[in-house]
Amino acid sequence: MPRSIWSGAISFGLVTVPVHVASATEDHSVRFHQYHVEDMARVRVRKYCEVEDREVRSDEIAKGYELTKTQVIPITDEDLRNLPLPTAKALEIHGFVPWESIDALRIGEGYYLQPDGPVAVRPYELLRQALERSARVAVTKFAWSGRERLGLLRVRDDVIVLHAMRWPDEVRDPAGVNPPMADVSDAEIEEAVMLIERMSTDRLEGPDFVDHYTEALEKVIEAKREDRELPQAPDPEKSAGKVLDLMAALQESVDKAKATRGGDTGTEAEVYEMPAKKKTAKASAKKTTAKKTTATKKTAAKKATARKAAARKPGRSA
Repeated sequence: MPRSIWSGAISFGLVTVPVHVASATEDHSVRFHQYHVEDMARVRVRKYCEVEDREVRSDEIAKGYELTKTQVIPITDEDLRNLPLPTAKALEIHGFVPWESIDALRIGEGYYLQPDGPVAVRPYELLRQALERSARVAVTKFAWSGRERLGLLRVRDDVIVLHAMRWPDEVRDPAGVNPPMADVSDAEIEEAVMLIERMSTDRLEGPDFVDHYTEALEKVIEAKREDRELPQAPDPEKSAGKVLDLMAALQESVDKAKATRGGDTGTEAEVYEMPAKKKTAKASAKKTTAKKTTATKKTAAKKATARKAAARKPGRSA
């Protein structure tokens, strides 16, 4: 089990589940330090007191809130632990929602929850199985790192997972992006759906889902260490300045995906028609009136023609 970063309890109605919280993810990025270019000496950031004109140790440093330029309010870790909030020491469940209803933009980092001691085992198991059976996720609130946050509880491989969430006002309105509209044909949409079907996968595993950036960076570091020529990136394919034929590009992509994934997948892509625009009552009324007017004009024209023909007939002789 990874190192516990927080201890508290899940508050589920009158049921309390003491838990330890541990990070569910880890970062494998290559780390860099800062060095002086002239002599490659390490450049370090030192914590310095402006009043005493000296460097200070970590145990001499505390948090503070600047009320004015001349007044700072000191805040200790004990103050933060004893905030007058129920979420300071508990994960309060406020409701349950379907997982599909959650906007992915609001989901943040994930944490594993472990029962804290024998007394927490049964209520932990109760909540875990109830979440699985209900097919829903729990919406919770908690206070960490100087702020109250929204979270989700769900089950992954028999473990309850906490996902930190962004508040609604932390997600920007997409209206500001305002992408330009373009017309695409039904045939192009069908071809694009076919490409999606060919590229579909059940699990995010395999050579396509490997961190190649880190691999390439490690090769560069190794080449520099051995004073060898640096590996070169492949040249990107050039388009030759031609106007893109969208349908041809889609069809070629489908063929490549079919060859890469071993031919036919045995499934047909489902294409759904866009709903037709409803005719308004005014438009329908205009069409009905137009039809009636046309029919009336035709009838009047026929009667006038008949009267003229009768007038032209010669009278009978005595």
